[in-house]
Amino acid sequence: MAKSQQTFNKSEKEKKRLKKREDKRKKMEARKAEKEENGTDGIQFAYVDHNGNLTDTPPDPALKVKVKAANIEVSIPKTTDEDREAFDPVRTGTVSFFDSSKGFGFIIDGENNEKYFCHVSGLRDEIVEGNRVSFELEKGQRGMNAVKVTLVK
Repeated sequence: MAKSQQTFNKSEKEKKRLKKREDKRKKMEARKAEKEENGTDGIQFAYVDHNGNLTDTPPDPALKVKVKAANIEVSIPKTTDEDREAFDPVRTGTVSFFDSSKGFGFIIDGENNEKYFCHVSGLRDEIVEGNRVSFELEKGQRGMNAVKVTLVK
């Protein structure tokens, strides 16, 4: 006599499938009942008024602002001499620590006293602790790194 092909696992999966189907049918009936009870309002719309806020009433066409396509400029703003002076990529600071055997150290910025990592690959001159240096900043893996480090005389 052959064994039954119906295992415990198969029967449990079948029960779950039937329960899921029944739950889905109940939810559908509940939605239908709620729709009949409250009535149908149709599709709800949301409008954007002239200030960019969402409203349920259409915006007033009199408040609409006309913009000519020729007046729209898509570009990078031109920098002035004042902007260039404000953003000077070259900074000055002092070497707080440098280990030449390991090839790295730290530089403290003269303006904001921030400490920046410096690697031997970013040096233009040889430096030691206490030297005044000028440098530029570059984004590294763990933060900003000092690169193009040169001695200030």
